[in-house]
Amino acid sequence: MQTTRKIATVFGGSGFLGRHVVQRLTAADYIVRVAVRDVEGAKFLQTMGDVGQVVPLCAPLGNEGDAIRAIGGADVVINLVGILAEGRAGDFMRVHAEGAQLLARLAGAAGVARFIQVSAIGADAQSPSAYARSKAAGEAAVHAAFPRATILRPSIIFGPEDQFFNRFAAMAVNAPVIPIVHGATRFQPVYVGDVAAAVLAALAPEAAGRTYELGGPEVMSFRALIALMLAQIGRRRRIIDLPVALARLQAVFLERLPGKLLTRDQILLLARDNVVAPGMPGLEALGLVPASMALIVPGYLARYRHNGKGTDAAFRE
Repeated sequence: MQTTRKIATVFGGSGFLGRHVVQRLTAADYIVRVAVRDVEGAKFLQTMGDVGQVVPLCAPLGNEGDAIRAIGGADVVINLVGILAEGRAGDFMRVHAEGAQLLARLAGAAGVARFIQVSAIGADAQSPSAYARSKAAGEAAVHAAFPRATILRPSIIFGPEDQFFNRFAAMAVNAPVIPIVHGATRFQPVYVGDVAAAVLAALAPEAAGRTYELGGPEVMSFRALIALMLAQIGRRRRIIDLPVALARLQAVFLERLPGKLLTRDQILLLARDNVVAPGMPGLEALGLVPASMALIVPGYLARYRHNGKGTDAAFRE
């Protein structure tokens, strides 16, 4: 007799991290409901599983009726929804806190066994950054509504579709300088595949109610990461660490443009290190060995090299 497949509902499953999570879930034989705003834009995920195994559903975060239908009968609910900049004032709290609280509450009411909330390193109710405060509020709201929820806090995530190395590499193709702010701030970049694997590992019973901080094996400053990227694509560019006051003036203009390349809140966020806190359980506690940037980054940055030729010197000891 065939065992009935488990059902996982993934909110935000068509994004950068989401597509990797969906792929892992299908490999683990889950039926995957992908709850998104744009169903057509999520249909590419259907090729990751058998016919009918991946089901995109229209369930914009905040729509309670749609969320109830997406969650009903699920064994697992995973919330990946997040934004890096506000379209209008209050969006951080609406998405990261109110939206997460709604999903956790509905999951609890529906008898869902496991709830995974992907937050971020730096989530802090006392942070000057509205982004970080909203992430902390979301964690608190989820735990209140679903005490056995697992919280995952990744550092900056890298991978083929990332918005970090790709964005700066694209800039380096044409720009003579690379402007940054808070260049000394340290990051612990983590591979998107490892974060997706952590989501699956966090479904284990022993992870219930716990919080994990996810970082890769390397800790590097913002400036060093940009230098590494430039060395990898074989382009010489000057890295300019802008004074904070000047960066804030630029952000006033840039945050009004589509794409929001830089915001004043991001400047506040960049002022603090983004690394795994001492004593916090991480990937190793979930039975995972984090991948080095040297194994992943050269492959997807190859398109930014001169005639496809670059150097891996930045990754050599």
